Amino acid sequence: MEWSDQGIVLSVRGHGETAAIVSLMSRERGRHLGLVHGGQGRRMRGILQPGNLLDVRWRARLSEHLGSYSCELTRAYSGGVFDDALKLHAMSAALGLVDAALPEREPHGPLFERLTQLLGDLQGEDWQAGYVRFEIDLLRELGFGLDLSCCAATGTTEDLAFVSPVTGRAVSRPAAQPYRARLLPLPSFLIEATSGAGEFATGLALTAHFLERHVLAPHGGAMPAARVRLAQGFARLDAAVRRPGSKSTD
Repeated sequence: MEWSDQGIVLSVRGHGETAAIVSLMSRERGRHLGLVHGGQGRRMRGILQPGNLLDVRWRARLSEHLGSYSCELTRAYSGGVFDDALKLHAMSAALGLVDAALPEREPHGPLFERLTQLLGDLQGEDWQAGYVRFEIDLLRELGFGLDLSCCAATGTTEDLAFVSPVTGRAVSRPAAQPYRARLLPLPSFLIEATSGAGEFATGLALTAHFLERHVLAPHGGAMPAARVRLAQGFARLDAAVRRPGSKSTD
């Protein structure tokens, strides 16, 4: 059995004295594990950094076997975030969620493209709102998409301000008044063309609810530690934006 593909390194763990078991998000075959001989060596450690894009060849005697990878580096996305703690948390959170959420060997081509786009965005400055949208796309790819197009109660597309924690549908501000305390706030940047500054943590709280309810908890999983740190970082970022006299939008 043999195939070649591109893959993004999700996680790496040592195996024996020198080898490593690598979890990749591949373009054609979804999340797929394989053994890399010499994966703990100095040269391969640089290639197998989480977030890097690789050209890989997988071989095994039978399709159900773990198999082994041979890898060549295509793009070192990881190198562009090491000097920025918040970007590093975002990259680690996205990779950790994909690694935890996807069943092995199930194709998810659109999610591979979306993850690649996010890694590219993290090389720049305006990536925060895009990260929240990535988690919404992850939910959609797994069959738990949010419907933010119109109010679930009235059908209006105006003044959408909340989301039902049960159905994942938007609710307008007037329709939400009788049970507002039970709804999740909907940040405006998810439905309007705004930067999202000051609302990033609100967006993460929204996606966290559905990720935990539908994706992680049913399988006994927990939110990745990097995702928790990202939420804390976004909360500090939002507070700085809202602080009187503050000019920061990063």
